[in-house]
Amino acid sequence: MHKPIVEIAVGLFVVAGLAALLFQSIRVGSFNGDSVDDPYTVHAYFDNIGGLKVRAPVTMAGVNIGRIRSIKLDSDTYRAAVELSISGDYSNLPLDTSAAINTQGLLGEQYIALEPGGDPAFLKDGDRIRLTQSAIVLENMIGQFLFGGKGE
Repeated sequence: MHKPIVEIAVGLFVVAGLAALLFQSIRVGSFNGDSVDDPYTVHAYFDNIGGLKVRAPVTMAGVNIGRIRSIKLDSDTYRAAVELSISGDYSNLPLDTSAAINTQGLLGEQYIALEPGGDPAFLKDGDRIRLTQSAIVLENMIGQFLFGGKGE
């Protein structure tokens, strides 16, 4: 008599687990409506982008204000050319805004954090962010710590 109750409970547990897995897959896959409204595009060049990926967040003060649209190698400078899609709600970013590649947590996803400057002029569609800070490569930092700096 108890066997059907146990089977139903196990079935409900499996369905709940599958629902949780589906929910997490949707969140990780960025299908949660994270499109950028009325975007404008700005460009930034970095010496090293680490593990930065297309569609990674662009933030300011921890607030998501855009996404990475594309990443290419500039054949003239051999630097990574990153195209950022910024929400039109943030069209008042100063011209001297800086961009840094940061990591969420110790080994988390990389994103671009913008820091506003003080220029009275604003970035426009197609402008370039001049002040950039490349990604910190953990392996290089560990190597410098273990083996000392160059020339030692």
